[in-house]
Amino acid sequence: MSNVIETERLSLRRYTLADLDALCEVFSDSYARRFYPEMLARERVLGWIEWNLRNYEETGFGLWAMEPRGETRLIGDCGLTYQEVEGRRELEIGYHLHEGERGKGYATEAARACLAYAFRELDVPLVCSIVAPENTASCAVAGRVHRSRKDFVKAGRPAIFFFTESG
Repeated sequence: MSNVIETERLSLRRYTLADLDALCEVFSDSYARRFYPEMLARERVLGWIEWNLRNYEETGFGLWAMEPRGETRLIGDCGLTYQEVEGRRELEIGYHLHEGERGKGYATEAARACLAYAFRELDVPLVCSIVAPENTASCAVAGRVHRSRKDFVKAGRPAIFFFTESG
């Protein structure tokens, strides 16, 4: 399957159902479970893949499987999905990495490539990342990728809206 995005060190491609076991591993460590506890269930991870497959059909994009360039080893995902923010539909960059791959700059590299893709291919005015304040690793990535931030409440919980406007 051809890659959607390539960076210096990474390839982002569409998910397939064959990615289920590897994606279960991405969400299996204690840090990931803090923010995605529902993803411990295999059927929820399968639903995640199926949601992205629907997104590809409906919008042409979604979260993409992330692999080291030249390898076929899934280490996480990164991509674009629409999210509700204060009554608006905003395009969000999301990213998740396997525990053993964190701290290498992969999430930042992939998210920056997705930001460029969104502005180049989708002609949107704004791209965001929505992060729980206690998710310090994700906040660090979003802070490196986006130009601005503001606090808000999503689903009754505090969140940070990191964003970049086109231009």
